[in-house]
Amino acid sequence: MEPLGTYRHKRDFTRTREPSGTGSLAADAKAHPLFVVQIHDARRMHFDFRLEVDGVLKSWAVPKGPSDDPSDKRLAVPTEDHPMEYRTFEGVIPKGEYGGGTVLVWDQGTYEPLSHDKRGHPLPFDEALASGHATFRLEGDKLRGEYALTRFRTGGKGEEAWLLIKAREKGVRPGEGHGTPDPHRARSARTGRTPGQVAERGPNGED
Repeated sequence: MEPLGTYRHKRDFTRTREPSGTGSLAADAKAHPLFVVQIHDARRMHFDFRLEVDGVLKSWAVPKGPSDDPSDKRLAVPTEDHPMEYRTFEGVIPKGEYGGGTVLVWDQGTYEPLSHDKRGHPLPFDEALASGHATFRLEGDKLRGEYALTRFRTGGKGEEAWLLIKAREKGVRPGEGHGTPDPHRARSARTGRTPGQVAERGPNGED
């Protein structure tokens, strides 16, 4: 199946304003790859953590949201790859559609891959993810510093699961971060709107 096959199969683009993935908002070749964190008020409110990898957004649902406290270990459940255009999507997915609910861009920016192999050589980010452990430095409006994604459960009979953890860097001690962000009091990194203000515009509202 092509990279966005699962994404497109789950959505009716005659009903949802989500991007179909026919365009491109990839980062400049000389720049660092992009990331976005979106608040998604669907059946259960959660955060979606997305990293640009090979022209798509690799995505994980993070129920409690990413934390800047190294003592927090956040569950991150992989979801289907999303198109690059999705990093700017903010609006309401109609009720009855896959993921129906409000989407808000909580954070956005770039990231720097930091993974190395056993010999200390830089490891391509897609290979690091395939191995089950990838480290990277975020440069966002809200999230900054080194993080790691580590797989602790593979597919098989159970759902694949990862942990998203902030690294213990100089000047960042466990228990001293802001911890869990409050999604209900969040504001968009793109528009400054709250989830309620985005929801008021409805499925056909303009960004």
